[in-house]
Amino acid sequence: MSDATVTLETSSATIRPEEAAHFGKLAKEWWDPKGSSAMLHKLNPVRLGFIREAIDMHWAGDVESVKPLAGKTALDVGCGAGLLCEPLARMGAEVTGVDAAPENTQVAALHAEGAGLDIRYVPGELGSLGLGTFDLVTCMEVIEHVADKAAFLSQLAAHLAEGGLMALSTPNRTLMSKALLVEGAEAIGMVPKGTHHWEDFVTPEELEDLLSAAGLKVTRVKGIAFSPLSGLHVSEDLSLNYILTARHA
Repeated sequence: MSDATVTLETSSATIRPEEAAHFGKLAKEWWDPKGSSAMLHKLNPVRLGFIREAIDMHWAGDVESVKPLAGKTALDVGCGAGLLCEPLARMGAEVTGVDAAPENTQVAALHAEGAGLDIRYVPGELGSLGLGTFDLVTCMEVIEHVADKAAFLSQLAAHLAEGGLMALSTPNRTLMSKALLVEGAEAIGMVPKGTHHWEDFVTPEELEDLLSAAGLKVTRVKGIAFSPLSGLHVSEDLSLNYILTARHA
């Protein structure tokens, strides 16, 4: 394990208060597939398919099993109202969700209770919570909202157990993502206005360098593309959005 993964608690603040407030205001609509998080509901199955395949490949488990994470722990950072936490729990994991907005973790906890799922939700700055390490660490569409990306990724690495798997997804900083995600989706209301700041998007090369500095090695990268016929889907085209896995180097 690298030096970047030794300390589990840090005073380095990575959360932008205005970002947390923005997403906190959306908390009550998070589980409405036709509400302000409609795009996430379309994106979630695509991400889940990639993550499930990555789990099977990483732990060489039974691809037919409905609980490939049985006996394992999972941490979802920037969990929102639990759209990813709940499927991970159904896969058998002992799940912890962390979010900067307390409104989100409150809604997430209520929804999990209603679904009969035992998921721990914790609000706050990841580096100050002392949560320990996890077999699986996920962080979907979060890094583009973080103030100090290097410090944040070091915090993620610090929470990944030896032999564990990390999965991250984020928009790429390209003219296509600017046109479709910022100028397009936000303009027509598919994504709430003010959600994206294109200059904060991270390219795959930049993210790989940041992960390497945090002691992690990227093992697989795929694009999440859009077409009128296929909708959102896993692709070799990284120009809009991408998802990757990493492990300790």
